[in-house]
Amino acid sequence: MNTDMASSPGAAPAVEIDHLSHAFGNRRHGRHTAVDDLTLSVRPGECLGLLGPNGAGKTTTIRLVNTLLPIQQGRIRIHGLDVTHHAMKVRRLIGYVPQQLSIEGALTGRENVEWFARLFDIPRSQRAARVESVLEMVDLTDAAERLASTFSGGMVRRLELAQALVNRPAVLVLDEPTVGLDPVARDSVWERVHQMQIEHGMTVIITTHYMDEAEAMCDRVAMMTHGRLAALGAPEELRAAIPGRDGDPATLEDVFRHYARSGLNEDQGGIRNVRAGRRTASRVG
Repeated sequence: MNTDMASSPGAAPAVEIDHLSHAFGNRRHGRHTAVDDLTLSVRPGECLGLLGPNGAGKTTTIRLVNTLLPIQQGRIRIHGLDVTHHAMKVRRLIGYVPQQLSIEGALTGRENVEWFARLFDIPRSQRAARVESVLEMVDLTDAAERLASTFSGGMVRRLELAQALVNRPAVLVLDEPTVGLDPVARDSVWERVHQMQIEHGMTVIITTHYMDEAEAMCDRVAMMTHGRLAALGAPEELRAAIPGRDGDPATLEDVFRHYARSGLNEDQGGIRNVRAGRRTASRVG
């Protein structure tokens, strides 16, 4: 992306993750450390890709950033606000598109976005204009009065993006937002994200298993394995740091394989992640 804000080295971080750890389970049945002493910062206006195999800790990290899980160890700050002590203020700064679908099929497209506008306590006097603005932004104005259950997969994801953007977040978090979508629908989602970042300097954190998306969208990529940060840098820097195959320059997929190889056999949360991904893909496909 390389917006002006993202390229400003003196800017205070939009997201600061400091020695973050989180485990699931208990001593009796066993504990699984999903995030292990993770330290990472994201600059304002930057697009950061959080990549790694299933079970690497990406989604847990995102849920901790979004205040959906309690902080067990370490600290997260969003534009200077501590997530533990200022959870409600932090939620107002964040827009979130999860892996699992978050729309209500029995409501119209407009009603889905209005619901989120009310959740974010957008003043009633501004609500209608704000909803209309984001529906237009994601090109759903003409379909706004249709039931969301009639939407195609690409339209559903754009509707979820409208929900996430209605509060004009400073930080937009996208957890595998294009899973199950065809290439045209994927491009449509990213065009809207790019537009928002250019117009508002919004900070974006994405997880994806599509390396072409990460290459095109991300200013920097953070590779995670076993809940830890394995590598961090611009895509071209990470590609230059490892050898390619058959004498060719390395691709971002080569980088992914290089760092993920040791983590593929220890995915204690893998079954749940695969099932969730398949459910989402079947519903948007």
